[in-house]
Amino acid sequence: MQQRELGRSGLRIAPLVLGGNVFGWTADEATSFQILDAFVAGGGNAIDTADGYSVWVPGHVGGESETIIGKWLSRRGRRDDVIIATKVGWEVNAENKGLKKDYILRAVEGSLKRLQTDYIDLYQSHKDDETVSVQEPLEAYQQLIKEGKVRAIGASNFSAERLGQALQASEQHGLPRYETLQPLYNLYDRADFEKELLPVVQQYGLGVIPYYGLAAGFLTGKYRTEADLQKSARGGGVGSKYLNERGLRIIAALDEVVAQHSGATLAQVALAWIMAQPGLTAPIASATSAQQVEELLPALQLTLSPAELDRLNQASA
Repeated sequence: MQQRELGRSGLRIAPLVLGGNVFGWTADEATSFQILDAFVAGGGNAIDTADGYSVWVPGHVGGESETIIGKWLSRRGRRDDVIIATKVGWEVNAENKGLKKDYILRAVEGSLKRLQTDYIDLYQSHKDDETVSVQEPLEAYQQLIKEGKVRAIGASNFSAERLGQALQASEQHGLPRYETLQPLYNLYDRADFEKELLPVVQQYGLGVIPYYGLAAGFLTGKYRTEADLQKSARGGGVGSKYLNERGLRIIAALDEVVAQHSGATLAQVALAWIMAQPGLTAPIASATSAQQVEELLPALQLTLSPAELDRLNQASA
């Protein structure tokens, strides 16, 4: 399978990343193992998680996703042939949040223990912390890379201005640089990334692994009417943001493209569109069953024609 490099990190991944936000939340341990097994069996090799997953669930403390992934890595013996990406900086609780150097150095030990590994392939700043300089987290990451605990670093949910400042600080002070950006980006959510962030990532040659590649499930086509919003727990949020004239125009364009590819689904086409965009490395997609993974993986082999890409670009402009 064709693999793409994450920035200049030397890490190479298949152009689809498995999102681990559901592990221990809407997918229990057994189901999560089935999802992970199906993903690697189908050629996937990059798994994204965070120490904050899934702190939003009542009774959870954060780290549930990392714990399940760690058990899977240990039991399956897969550590050497998968890329593990996790994150630090989300508010796990009042004492555990942000990107201060001492906190990062402490938080990484918890992630390593839960993941049952002695190194993290891609360690990401989960969101910017404007209470610290852009340089401070880079100093923490420099120490972790030197110690062999982290191979490369990335940023998520940064503004173009702060990302650019961080990349300049890396050059000026001889610090490791963010090799990847994890932004919100999909056929519906395009404007912020394309206008502000894309020029920065292209200037510096960063890899881009966008989250919400399927717009919280909207781009699968399962939410087409108000009645459809009752189909899942997140339907209400999907409806308020995506179920509108523009959203339905995008779904109609996806329907047209799907009709040209026998057996393809809207989700596969929506992910293939991201993979085809300049500067985009690999979308992140989550699944709550092995069957869903098997439905997503054919996106890796789906090539959209220039006319099809143009149709989707126009509908989502």
